[in-house]
Amino acid sequence: MTDTVLIPGGRDVRASLDLAASDGTGPDASDDVRSDSIVVACPPHPQHRGHRGDERLTAVSDALNERGIDCLRIDYGDWDEGYGESTDADEAVGWPVERYERVGLFGFSFGGTVALVTAASRPELVGVCALAPTARLNPDVDAIAALDDLVDHGVPTRILYATRDSTADWEPVVERATELEIETVAFDSDHFFVGRASDVGEAVATFFEPRLSDGL
Repeated sequence: MTDTVLIPGGRDVRASLDLAASDGTGPDASDDVRSDSIVVACPPHPQHRGHRGDERLTAVSDALNERGIDCLRIDYGDWDEGYGESTDADEAVGWPVERYERVGLFGFSFGGTVALVTAASRPELVGVCALAPTARLNPDVDAIAALDDLVDHGVPTRILYATRDSTADWEPVVERATELEIETVAFDSDHFFVGRASDVGEAVATFFEPRLSDGL
């Protein structure tokens, strides 16, 4: 079951809420059938056709739903060079924080960097998982610095990357994550994880499942 959600804020941010629960429990159960746990998913670069229907995002959502976890797949507002998109993700996190007991954050490529940067200022998140993140969104928004903040705030983090990725500048992110003893997972794939979407979904879901199911 999927609902459309308009994210409150100063920009036009819309999302698809994929509902996993079927027992009528959870927040606002009188209106929607919701789990008590959710992952917000950030799409790749909007100027390169990134959107909430991205194959990697839907695979992650499917794997989460199978485990009883809802997923909120967002679209960004009008292009704003990474600044507005980071705001969009933060406001998208704010929506379930008011409605769910446990919230995680995921992103792919550009969205992976957005997720890391957003999570660095959201210590209430149970975890963040980034797939093929780039090192920077723009000169002022740096994923490397975000990793240090995530460790300082104690936010569990997993970085997934493709060893044959020649699209994203992922190497500095993985190098710093390794130095900080943040978990990294390598795929023998290209940047788009062709034929590996279901594997990506499983890798993301297995990271979130114990944290979202048990509140750890």
